[in-house]
Amino acid sequence: MAILSAPVETVPTGRLRLSELPRLARRHPLVVTGGGLLALLIILALAAPLYAGDPLNMDPFKRLQPPSAEAWFGTDNLGRDVFARTMYGAQISLLVGLISAACAALGGLLIGLIAGYVRTFDNIVMRVMDGLMSIPTILLAIALISLTGPGIGILIVAITIPQMPSVTRLVRSVVLSVRDRPYVEAALCGGARLPKVLWRHILPSTIPPLMVQSAIVCADAILTEAGLSFLGVGVPPDIPSWGNMISSSRLYLAISPMTVFAPGIGLAITVLAVNLLGDGLRDLFDPRAKRRR
Repeated sequence: MAILSAPVETVPTGRLRLSELPRLARRHPLVVTGGGLLALLIILALAAPLYAGDPLNMDPFKRLQPPSAEAWFGTDNLGRDVFARTMYGAQISLLVGLISAACAALGGLLIGLIAGYVRTFDNIVMRVMDGLMSIPTILLAIALISLTGPGIGILIVAITIPQMPSVTRLVRSVVLSVRDRPYVEAALCGGARLPKVLWRHILPSTIPPLMVQSAIVCADAILTEAGLSFLGVGVPPDIPSWGNMISSSRLYLAISPMTVFAPGIGLAITVLAVNLLGDGLRDLFDPRAKRRR
């Protein structure tokens, strides 16, 4: 008797043809809108050195100037170009958000796979995850930065650690629902080792919810980085960041509002793009979620 050994998938597999893109855009507009907007932001951030100018150049004689042809968003209290600093600030937010999401996803995936399948390891790991979830991200970042000094690397670590428990719990729940299915038991009875079972039969079922959760983590990481930089415990003050731009310009809101509105709007658009992509991926991988709305 033949036994199926392939996991049940929520979306059909196969290569996506170019002719199918219009149909995908009609059926899943959030994926196209969020993904396209995020891709545009990434391109603008990477190409900032080609068009944005120098974000560190200071001219005290041009401080708090209104928008003009020379400085599209005006200048800040030190005479720096707000447009250039906003474009370079996108690099920091996207870098921290994407790397934090990737690290949290990979770490949570590895721990969740093992915890969901190895029962003795499960109790220990989940208690550790419960402890990590009780630590506020801002307090952890302040503690780490006070020991090592400010920097992008330590900021990514401080954001990633509190995000891993949510990913671990998600992956663990998927593994618990999959590990007792017939095709997994058939693979074990056929002599397959645990790493092979996890890789071939359980891991594919965790990818769709993991992608959705990664988008949520990315948006949260971008907001957390901005909040930490606003408080002065994020990236160093000499590096353009949307958070420290808002912090240093909040006293001049009435005189030069673009110094606050430009980074604030950039932050809002970026988080909106990531959230739209996450909602679209949820509808793509779970059509029932869209019908329940």
